Amino acid sequence: MQRSPIGVIGASGYSGLEASRILASHPHVELRLLTSEKWAGDTAARRAGLAGAAGKLRYAPWKKALELSRECAAVLLALPAESSLELVPKLLEAGVKVVDLSGAYRLKDASLYPPFYKFEHGQPALLSEAFYGLPELSRVAKGARLVANPGCYPTAAALALAPLIEAGLVEGPFIVDAASGVTGAGRKGTEELSFAEVDEDFYAYKVLRHQHQPEIAQTLGRPLTFTAHLLPVKRGILATCYAQLAKGHDAAGLHAAYVHKYANCPFLEVLDSPDEVHLKGVVGTNRCQLAVDCRNGTVVAVSAIDNLVKGAAGQAIQNLNLMLGWPETAGLDALRGFHP
Repeated sequence: MQRSPIGVIGASGYSGLEASRILASHPHVELRLLTSEKWAGDTAARRAGLAGAAGKLRYAPWKKALELSRECAAVLLALPAESSLELVPKLLEAGVKVVDLSGAYRLKDASLYPPFYKFEHGQPALLSEAFYGLPELSRVAKGARLVANPGCYPTAAALALAPLIEAGLVEGPFIVDAASGVTGAGRKGTEELSFAEVDEDFYAYKVLRHQHQPEIAQTLGRPLTFTAHLLPVKRGILATCYAQLAKGHDAAGLHAAYVHKYANCPFLEVLDSPDEVHLKGVVGTNRCQLAVDCRNGTVVAVSAIDNLVKGAAGQAIQNLNLMLGWPETAGLDALRGFHP
């Protein structure tokens, strides 16, 4: 089988590591490039535990990323948003397809970047071109050259609420309370993310100013209130989403809307009750578990994903598969959970 050369730029962060490990055993991929400034010169076998030819790859420094990417059919960018903003136009000019895991090209309205991402967006044309790749809701077409991979919280929230909104079954106000493991904050050695600070604690952060709020609103086409929380676990997101049952509709249609929308989605698992949705059912996989219930007109939808897989690297590879015309599940269907 002919394999396509693929690279990961920013391969030493949690999402980049996850992408590297999945791509190393992907049936259609030759992992050709891994970049990391801090690991430059080291092998992927030593740093990421990769075996075979992938393990012999040496991490390239940032300054060589563009040059070496020219050998790839596509690259996954696991970089800060400002770095992706700068690099994406150069990669596209070189004829390299891109799946960007940062938020640099997710929002269609450039004016939202200064308040939520703290920089001015200088590529409005690419904002219009970038395909927002949440495959269960919007499938990237084969041949696309730039995919904006959704954020972890928006993935969990949109998968829970979008089918209900699309079917006209719910109305606002929409509220999303979601909690993530500490890997969602990236691989930073800060005091507030140290074990002693995080363990046995639970709190909200970036209240009313989280950068994923406008992304969720854009995806759902509805205003909402979003609050993120930090869980004292390594990985996983549990999102609890609230809405009101639309007038004239029966609560029995809520579950049916999920079943209808996700009937042909290999990574979506619709459960009978929100009580059944657990992190342990999804961590380590590209799956999303979700369920919905309603009482006295209040709708509660709960979803769970692994923030590093379906919320980042796994979804990026799902988009890569679609972009290059491969089976959607390639490289992802053999992932197994970590529980027990």
